[in-house]
Amino acid sequence: MIARLIAAILALLALGGAARAQELTLREVLQSSATHAPQILEAMARQRQADARALSAEGQFDLVFNAEASVRPLGYYNGSTAEVSAYRPLQNNGGQVYGGYRKSFGDFASYEGKSITNEFGEIKAGMLFSLLRDRVIDERRGRRELAGFDIELAELDRDLVAIGVQRRAIEAYQLWVAAGLRVKIYREIFDLARERQDSIERQIALGARPAILGTENQQNIVRRQALLVRAEQDLQLQANALSLFLRDGLGQPVVPAADRLPPRLVDGVTPRLVDQTAAIAARPDLQALLTRIEQTGIRARLAENDLKPRLDVRVEASKDIGAGSPVRTPTEGMVGLRFSVPLEQRAAKGRIAEVAAEQDALSLRLRLLEDQIGVEIANLRTQVTGAEKLAGLATAEAALARKMAEAERRRFSLGASDFLVVNLREEALADATIREIDANYRHAASQAELVAALADREQLGL
Repeated sequence: MIARLIAAILALLALGGAARAQELTLREVLQSSATHAPQILEAMARQRQADARALSAEGQFDLVFNAEASVRPLGYYNGSTAEVSAYRPLQNNGGQVYGGYRKSFGDFASYEGKSITNEFGEIKAGMLFSLLRDRVIDERRGRRELAGFDIELAELDRDLVAIGVQRRAIEAYQLWVAAGLRVKIYREIFDLARERQDSIERQIALGARPAILGTENQQNIVRRQALLVRAEQDLQLQANALSLFLRDGLGQPVVPAADRLPPRLVDGVTPRLVDQTAAIAARPDLQALLTRIEQTGIRARLAENDLKPRLDVRVEASKDIGAGSPVRTPTEGMVGLRFSVPLEQRAAKGRIAEVAAEQDALSLRLRLLEDQIGVEIANLRTQVTGAEKLAGLATAEAALARKMAEAERRRFSLGASDFLVVNLREEALADATIREIDANYRHAASQAELVAALADREQLGL
């Protein structure tokens, strides 16, 4: 019987250990945020839109099929024709290749000789090639290149959004942990005051302490309980804020319970030592601006293309098949030229001037952004160094305050100290510990800001 009881107790203890909530880590929050954050998913949807627009731009080079037929139900001549053709724009020139088949039926007037084919119809193939305008770039290829850069911009925008989301996720997690540590210290001093009340009441009953001391300690208990309630309220608020980034497999917000709090506030992410120039170049916002400058270069090339005269050459071959007129039987070849030029060219000149002004503006913005990023990173490095020193000092102060409070409590229990002094020591301990929590939070927060400024995707869980 005793053996069964012991086995049942051990089973219950094992079950309790298994049911204990697992500590929530920053890496878990970052992974959940990177996978389910609506802002990141929205940016990914915009990236898919850019991919779709690029596919539409590629559609300008699709093979196009045409079919045409004409009949004459009334009139002296009953000639009719049917024709099918296809063409595809060239990938590296503004021209196109084409081919087709045509067949005539019935009788035609003598002046419609070009509509007549031999017995099995006529086949033809040809190519149009641009020699000046549209040779290097044309509207189709320009739109395709712009669409390719739009994809890059959408990817950079996704990275920029994701970095911002992950930075806010780190901040929400750190605030939640800091709020939990504040609850812990306020609960500690509240429990100390309640335990002291029992000792004071026993001493009052023995006549060793005045009765007013019990009332004073009860007042102290109520004050500390109010601090604890406010800290618990703040912890719940921070848990609700963290649920925007901590989500389940279906993407629904998960409010973390207090029993998942870690025992201390950790840095979570650590800035790496990287070259300042490399750090600036890795920023998505800077890369996005460089991509926009590349797009203005494409628009400038398109505007310069419009200044050129058009000179196109067409080469075509055709062949009538089957019985028919001997005039149409031999294979025919044709070469043609087309030339045109706008005389005033004001539209092209206006576009060139507009693009040049846009390039100048973007270049100036790029210079300013590089300077701003450099100053931002330098300031954050300074903040990290200073916050680390202040956190160390706050930790040392909290350790000394704890020693003083523990020593004063021992003296009070021995009757060598009074209630006022021990209460002041405990409140000084609470204040010093809160300052330590705040200093550690500022250090961890400054490190997270620096990691985000350096666009360290691996540290941010991206």
